[in-house]
Amino acid sequence: MRSVKEFRAGKPASHPDQSIYAEFACAEFGLTFSDLDGGSGLVFSIASPDKSLHFGAGRCSWYPQNSATASTLASDKYFTGKILNAAGVPVIDGEYFFLHDRYRAHRPNGHERDDALAHFSKLGASAFVKPLTGSRGDFAQAVHGEAALLRYLDEVARYYDAVLMQPIVEGIEYRVFLLDDDALYCARKYPPSVRGDGVRTLRELLTAHNDALRAGGLSPVAPGDHDATLDAVLAKGQRREIPGRMNLSAGGTMVIEPPPSQKTVALARQATRALGLRVAAVDMFVGVGGDPDAIDVIEVNSNPSIRLLEDFDRGDLILRIWQHTFRAMGLL
Repeated sequence: MRSVKEFRAGKPASHPDQSIYAEFACAEFGLTFSDLDGGSGLVFSIASPDKSLHFGAGRCSWYPQNSATASTLASDKYFTGKILNAAGVPVIDGEYFFLHDRYRAHRPNGHERDDALAHFSKLGASAFVKPLTGSRGDFAQAVHGEAALLRYLDEVARYYDAVLMQPIVEGIEYRVFLLDDDALYCARKYPPSVRGDGVRTLRELLTAHNDALRAGGLSPVAPGDHDATLDAVLAKGQRREIPGRMNLSAGGTMVIEPPPSQKTVALARQATRALGLRVAAVDMFVGVGGDPDAIDVIEVNSNPSIRLLEDFDRGDLILRIWQHTFRAMGLL
């Protein structure tokens, strides 16, 4: 059997990962893959002799075995937190705030911009803030000081309607990917970084990093203009981490590792059951505050990317995920 990387060869760089994986899985399981958009991979169907399913790229769900209700609840980080709290799952608390006056008559008091500033002050003027329904780490960052928060809210308001504000929590970040109750794999997350070439300053390296983020539709990293170290030239091969978001799409890395504990897997299962998901990736901090037994769920992703599995040459796990989909939807 060809590897996924070999299967990808010859596909356009813009081809969505999941359409490649779907076609790869169809070849393995004897199903018919049909591209419906001239080979772009943006819209396609998968068919058995008796049934067919359609998939679309972008924000379309790749996992039809997840109900629309469960997927929608998981996409709202505040709803997710409330549901997990009710289920007894430790989760980072957060408050939501709207960035526009639209629909103000339809929401309770206490969630406007002025309320965001008051809540930020209660958190000591430092918080981790992210779009309420964002993904891929877009605009997910620590914010320090009221002036920085106001700039942040103005920028985010161009793209999103609301944000979630949380206390800053530190720990080792892991992702547990589940198919029903089966923990398919666990991965440790590491932050993005830039690597010196002995010529460019750290500021210039960050500028190039930010250009790549913008090209991928993501918010840039705030460089901290008054940081004198930004003008230093990194030695060739010297690596500098960029703290904050660890998403692969934002330049972070993930390494497949055994779960740090059975408690990690148990909490991931509890979280997905609470939300009613059959396929999910649960992100969590382990060792919160230096306590090795302290775990906080960060969020639950109902439409997780699986590019990591291609990077680690784990086509077998990609096939297990798609087999789960095909069986759940009656194609196998």
